[in-house]
Amino acid sequence: MPSITRLYVRLPNWVGDVCMSLPTLRLLREAGLPLVLCARPWARDLLAGVAAQDDFIAMRGAFWQDRAAVRAHVRNSEGGGAALALPDSLSSAAVFRLAGLPVAGYRDDGRRPLLRWPVRKPDAPLHAVESWYYLAREALGRWGLPAGAPRPGPALGLTLTDAHQAQAQSCLSQAGLGQAPFVLIAPTATGLHRGRNKVWPGFAALTRDLQASGIQVAMCPPPAEVEAARANAPDALLLPAMGLGAFAALTTRAALVICNDSGVSHVAAAAGARQITLFGVTQRDRTGPWSAAARCLGSDQGWPEVREVAQNAYAMLNGHEAGHAPHELTGAAPT
Repeated sequence: MPSITRLYVRLPNWVGDVCMSLPTLRLLREAGLPLVLCARPWARDLLAGVAAQDDFIAMRGAFWQDRAAVRAHVRNSEGGGAALALPDSLSSAAVFRLAGLPVAGYRDDGRRPLLRWPVRKPDAPLHAVESWYYLAREALGRWGLPAGAPRPGPALGLTLTDAHQAQAQSCLSQAGLGQAPFVLIAPTATGLHRGRNKVWPGFAALTRDLQASGIQVAMCPPPAEVEAARANAPDALLLPAMGLGAFAALTTRAALVICNDSGVSHVAAAAGARQITLFGVTQRDRTGPWSAAARCLGSDQGWPEVREVAQNAYAMLNGHEAGHAPHELTGAAPT
């Protein structure tokens, strides 16, 4: 049984995946382990409210540079460190192993020789939140530490800082949305899924329908996605880009968030915002938002129609069940 004085945790590389790892981080802290979070630089701001007591090592995606950063931290710390690699990649385990740390992780992608504590994935398919949580519980059991509840709780539990809240409020005030209710859309998604576009094609039509009913529609894409967002929803109010923590605060100030199955969906879920997540090429059971305040439409077999999304949006905005929105607000949702 190892004596672990600190645990180095390699977080995933995608924004949504980091959000979905929050219950795992909470489980590890409850077991009494001091954490060193190893993640992409943007994760520091996103996690500022939940990881204030954790050390942080920025992972740049360059193998030898990342290994050197972890190794330097290990050398400057007392002994007894171990590592948990949440991603399945070979490199995530190799960085820790070559930095002198024993590693726990799933034994995928030929990683078995790099792992001190290899874990086999369950036969039953799991949601990403459940998969990382299961891995952490298996590792804690092998280390002789409390393994916590058998399942993650119903909420991701992202804590936002006062600075995050202030930045979001300042942005809305400057845009004239300080007090007005608005719908926040996210009409972009990075990359393809098995060669298929992950962006719902109805954002422009939905925006016009909501605006015709007197509802303000805004979007806040990162700089690299501004052009695509304008093309997909040209009539929506474009807000200036902000850090991930402030953006998470922004989702909680919207009356409703409407987004693709993307990082935005998981940021909104982590912050507890009301949302509609749209599916057309990905699987709800694997990557859907982990939130009771989320409604999922569509499936990996096809996108929902604009009318269905509009009806659900009006229903949620008015506190009614889907399909029972007041007639005076439904507008003429195009199909």
